Amino acid sequence: MSPRTARKRRGGGLAEAAPVFAALGDETRLDLVARLCSAGPLSIARLTEGTQVTRQAVTKHLNVLAEVGLAHGTRVGRDRVWEIDAERLDDARQWLAHIEGQWDRALNRLKASLERP
Repeated sequence: MSPRTARKRRGGGLAEAAPVFAALGDETRLDLVARLCSAGPLSIARLTEGTQVTRQAVTKHLNVLAEVGLAHGTRVGRDRVWEIDAERLDDARQWLAHIEGQWDRALNRLKASLERP
């Protein structure tokens, strides 16, 4: 789905995508997203294993990801297990691909104008 299609479907655009990129701009949150993408759903205890980040800090970061629709937690017994919302992450990837295409076209136009005699 192109960013334009996504905008029509959800009634949003780049302004809707901006909070996602802001959330991913934090190194800790980006690491959490990477871990959840590679390992699948994980509890906060598992997400803090082997890190210097406290459970409280991980919880706050996960809540930021949840606010922008990148992750959600489900209560399983006494734990909350977190997982990535793949559709929202794919929307961000498509926006990046769209921006990449714009840059490619601009660079091609520049190259063509410089190569003209």
